[in-house]
Amino acid sequence: MSENGLDRGTMSGHTAEAVARARALVDEAARVVVLTGAGVSTDSGIPDFRGPNGVWTRNPAAEKRATLEHWMSDRQVRVERWQSMIDGHPNSLREPNPGHHAIVHLETRGKLDTLITQNVDGLHHAAGSDPSKVVEIHGNTREVNCLSCDDRAPMERLLERVRAGEDDPSCRSCGGILKTATISFGQALVASDLDRASEAARRADLLLAVGSTLSVYPIAGVVPVAKRSGAEVVIVNLEPTEMDELADVVVTASISAVLPSITGAA
Repeated sequence: MSENGLDRGTMSGHTAEAVARARALVDEAARVVVLTGAGVSTDSGIPDFRGPNGVWTRNPAAEKRATLEHWMSDRQVRVERWQSMIDGHPNSLREPNPGHHAIVHLETRGKLDTLITQNVDGLHHAAGSDPSKVVEIHGNTREVNCLSCDDRAPMERLLERVRAGEDDPSCRSCGGILKTATISFGQALVASDLDRASEAARRADLLLAVGSTLSVYPIAGVVPVAKRSGAEVVIVNLEPTEMDELADVVVTASISAVLPSITGAA
């Protein structure tokens, strides 16, 4: 282990050098904005979507089903989804991994301005991130919301209804269709969340993108926004991303292996 916390015996010289450069930028920064994608949670047992073995890479039909249109028009889609969840909330047994904890360490150092996540798994919250600093740009699976009146309720309350025999529970306030409080294809992002993310990118002095292919817009746009505003950009991902050319440092490696060193947690 080196003085910078890098175990050079477990990574290539090129990767170790990139990690050291990324850590130096973090150490110099005062306002770090982190953008995370599915890759930060793969070591917690949650598959990503667009990676080589991603859910949608292996099954393109699953991506087509992840649309608001399918949810609204096909009752059977809803029945199967709720039924699959009563055997165990998909993320309830998952635990944060070293990547999540490394981001919490940025916060304890007083460097984290905002954490923007594309993930809906809640693992940043479970790791101890301050909810007031987290923007869940694609929503979350902790809640359900009504697509008619926008009423919200805890997910567990809905699952109790499914266990009691309701195969497709409707909103108790207006009778509307319920859905996990996530953003599906064809569903608008929350404008206030987009505004928070954009404002954070503009004031950042370092944008750290972790575990995202940076191909999903509009949120991937925070990277060039930060760059144009004068921020350094560090990208950490297991595979190349669509914005590697914008980055000051690109670390292509296992997130759990390198992010603790980059943030100073190791």
